[in-house]
This record gives sequence, structure tokens and C-alpha cells, in this order.
Amino acid sequence: MNKTPDSDYAIEVTDLCAHYGTRQILFDVNLNVHQGEIMVIMGGSGSGKSTLLRHLLALNIPTSGQIKLLGKDITKISDKEMFKLRKDMGVAFQGGALFGSMTVGENVILPLREHTALDENTMRIMCRMKMEVVDLADFEDLMPSELSGGMIKRAALARAIIMDPKLLFFDEPSAGLDPVAAVELDELILRLRQAMNMTIVVVTHELESAFKIADRITVLDKGRTLITDTVENVRNADNPRIQSLLHRLPRDDAIDADEYLARLTSM
Repeated sequence: MNKTPDSDYAIEVTDLCAHYGTRQILFDVNLNVHQGEIMVIMGGSGSGKSTLLRHLLALNIPTSGQIKLLGKDITKISDKEMFKLRKDMGVAFQGGALFGSMTVGENVILPLREHTALDENTMRIMCRMKMEVVDLADFEDLMPSELSGGMIKRAALARAIIMDPKLLFFDEPSAGLDPVAAVELDELILRLRQAMNMTIVVVTHELESAFKIADRITVLDKGRTLITDTVENVRNADNPRIQSLLHRLPRDDAIDADEYLARLTSM
């Protein structure tokens, strides 16, 4: 993919630090995502990738650093400006997060009901269009409980793109899916980027999926960025942490005896 100039970054993260209470989770994370790019964020359990995603969605407030989405510094803008910016953002949550008391179509239409003054017929047409995009035509009257895991993921995606967002965020899109459904979802993500020219950020631990869809990959470890680079360069990185992740090797962390004793005896 051809890179755009720095001024055309859709997402800019600069020296981001984050804490949960007194525990620091992210350490000076820097990340730039070009407009129209698919950026995959990877890392082991506890690496900080979900925390980074929460900060990109402005669900958490950073301890320090800067986050810009579409040129807006979300650490400084007003609640009103953030509300407006969120209309340009779509989120597909890991479990789908569909409302069980609503039909699939009602779930997909919900953002239009909340944020637009469109008439009912127009909203239904837009819903059907997006459901066709995710290969769920004619499923709008079913309840979420009647869908398979892969169909729930696609329905959640239809809801995430119903307002044609400029930014789309995925949290573990392939989690819990069988191999065929996972491949189909990967293909759908690629088609979406091509058709709608969205900037897409995907948090995943699925290596095969990451290598297939990513323009670039960011690898986190213990809250720090190990690398942000192309798929090929990440594959060939000589960092042992990265290779452990790629080859599913156990971490071999050396334990400092004095530090371990201090941690056990601290009050």
C-alpha cells in the first residue's frame, strides 16, 4: 500500500502512558496509522493491546501523551466534539455485543435511530444494504440467539459500518470462530477497506489472520512497542520477544531474586 504524507495520518499516538490505579500498563507508546491502512495490533496476554484499544476509543483517559483521531486531539477536545467525532468511528466488539431483545435488523439500525433524523424507510434500506455487504441478506428479522458465531460477528460489523465511519476498530474479530468462518471474516475486512476506504485497526492474537489482512503490524510486549512495520519485516525481526510470539514459544523471563522478595514482602 502506498503511504500517505504524515499530515494524512488518521491516527497519531505520541508517548502514550496509561495506568490502572498505581500500576502502569502502557509505557511511551507511539503509533501512527495512515488513512486507508489496516493496522493490526498484536501481543501476548497482558501486553497492553486491549488497553491501547480502549484509549483509542476514548474510553480511558491516558496518564500522559497525546492521541489524535482524524486530526483531533481526543485528550483535549470537549465532550460535544468527542460525541461528534464518535459518529466517524465504528466498533465491532469481540463478542458482537448485540442486544438479545432486538432483531438483527433492529441492532444494525440502532445507530441511525440514535444519531440521525432519517425516515424509517430510508433507515431500513440502509440496513439492508449493509447486511448485504456482510453477506447477511434476509436475516434481519432473526434474533441474535438464532445466529451462528460467525453470523453474529458479521451482524456486529454491519452495525459498526451503518453510518459509513472513517475509522473502524475490531477487537479480536476471529476469536471463537472456526477456520472457515475466520477466513471469510478476513476476506470481508479486506473488501470493506477496498469498497469504503476506511482506516481499520484490528486487535488480534491470530497470526494467520494478522498476516493476511495487515498493511502493517504493531507488536506490544509488557506495555511497550516492540515494532511497527510491514508483515514481512515483522516476520523477519530478530527481536526474541517477537519471535517467541510468532512461533508460540513460552517466555523465559529471568527473575531478579531481590525484586521478587521485595514484591512478596511489600505492604
